[in-house]
Amino acid sequence: MTSEHQRVPIAVIGGSGLYDLEGLENVTTHSIPTPFGTPSAPIRIGELKGRRVAFLPRHGDHHEHNPSNVPYRANIWALKSLGVFWVISVSAVGSLREEIVPGEFAIPDNIIDKTYRRANTLYDELAVHVNLTHPFHPMLRDVLVDCVEKENIPLHDGGTYICMEGPAFSTRAESELHRSWGASMIGMTAMPEARFAREAEMCYATIALPTDYDVWKDDDDVEVESILAILRKNIANARRVLARVIPAIPLDQEEECEVYSALQHAIMTRPEAISADTRTKLRVFLEPYLEPIAETRPEPALNE
Repeated sequence: MTSEHQRVPIAVIGGSGLYDLEGLENVTTHSIPTPFGTPSAPIRIGELKGRRVAFLPRHGDHHEHNPSNVPYRANIWALKSLGVFWVISVSAVGSLREEIVPGEFAIPDNIIDKTYRRANTLYDELAVHVNLTHPFHPMLRDVLVDCVEKENIPLHDGGTYICMEGPAFSTRAESELHRSWGASMIGMTAMPEARFAREAEMCYATIALPTDYDVWKDDDDVEVESILAILRKNIANARRVLARVIPAIPLDQEEECEVYSALQHAIMTRPEAISADTRTKLRVFLEPYLEPIAETRPEPALNE
């Protein structure tokens, strides 16, 4: 973990179309090795509105990582090592509801995970069970909602995000199934990213940018060209919103957020069963909970 004076408390993870953070000053670029491999791209660290911010393009600087191959664990490990607590994700999605018009914004409040090819925990070596009732945390969601409204961008507050594996878009049958579940939008990247953020005790929320109506509307088959046109508009609006969000984040309220201690009662594995190698690998996450392993002597055998 970085020392407090070097700490970077806020991160923005940019999705499709967002490969840099406008207004970031005094930028330095950091290639951070992790036990989970190399992050999506070197992380840019700078100042925005007087606050230290890290920016990471989820798909890489040249969009070289498809949704299934994004190194989600490496990304979260690297951001945690910088001291990040607040994580703002920006993600393109398809709309599953007539009223969520492409080009508008949505701030989802829950998620259904339909991925199947991706690692789904940071803790393969341990038994760790975090609470994921609210995967997009209300404290950060409130900031995002307020900032979008102040930019007068049409907003849908709440809704369930379906995270599918991809990289192909949905079939018509899949799209209708997701609508029947009451979901509001579909994307390919919020999971396992949101889960890993919770496992890393990071407060995470998403600005979802609808680009199309998925394939459930008869007159709205997904066309990449039209998606890109709307995406460009969405990204321009997202940049304005982010400029508001960064100074509005309540940095002094970290410890009031239950995510700050999400692992306190989530680690089932006894400390003495955690190997030295695992402790080293996961120290960036587990350090507050890693008590020194006391030397123990074997109990004498009972007389028979």
